[in-house]
Amino acid sequence: MAVLTKLTAAEAKVLLRDPGAPAVVAGIPLALLLVFGLMPDANQPDPKYGGHSPLATVIAPMAVTILLAMLALTQFPNAMGTYREKGLLKRLSASPVPPSRLLAAQLLVNLAAAVVVVLLVAVVGKLALGIALPGNPAGFLVSIVLGALALFSVGLLVAALAPTGRAASGIGAALLFPMLALGGVWVPKEQLPPVLQHVADVLPLGATLNALRATWAGDAPEALQLGAMAAFAVVCTAVAARVFRWE
Repeated sequence: MAVLTKLTAAEAKVLLRDPGAPAVVAGIPLALLLVFGLMPDANQPDPKYGGHSPLATVIAPMAVTILLAMLALTQFPNAMGTYREKGLLKRLSASPVPPSRLLAAQLLVNLAAAVVVVLLVAVVGKLALGIALPGNPAGFLVSIVLGALALFSVGLLVAALAPTGRAASGIGAALLFPMLALGGVWVPKEQLPPVLQHVADVLPLGATLNALRATWAGDAPEALQLGAMAAFAVVCTAVAARVFRWE
């Protein structure tokens, strides 16, 4: 536990020393929230969204989901790929410190960053824009935990295979943008063709977004969405553990 604590503290310092990383991680979700939130009628009830405002049922959950996806599919795999490229993982594998500790430390740092920014989104949204807090807190918590596990398991699979940080970033981006298009981010789920609505419910990013949308509006997440997130988390983690290369 002491080794993991030291590694986590060191990884947190590395993240904070990069002036661009915190700005991107926190800035993009907050910018999305504020830019769309300041549009006319963004916080007014809309029949298209069950009488809820698009700000609470689309924009705020979208900001949170994009945050998780960015951390899971770009930041995390890039760090692990860079460590592999520089030979750090190989050196760790020959030391008394298990390389898995570094992996756990990276995950903890990224998840901690996600928690901080999610709280910022909720607080800024409430104070600056008057967005209601999630109406189903328990469902929201379950959805965000499962969503984070699902997305980070995909990122773990990328990190398991990418030989360099640049390769990891490229693979992560190649997965991220189709997920954004098919998951209901660029076009709300309600406006997608019926077939793509079903696709949005089973992709990890789309399942996360739509579960958060439901719970923010006070409803329960669909079993299909929860099941899809859990399935991705289990399958991708198992595959990543089997194929992970330390050098």
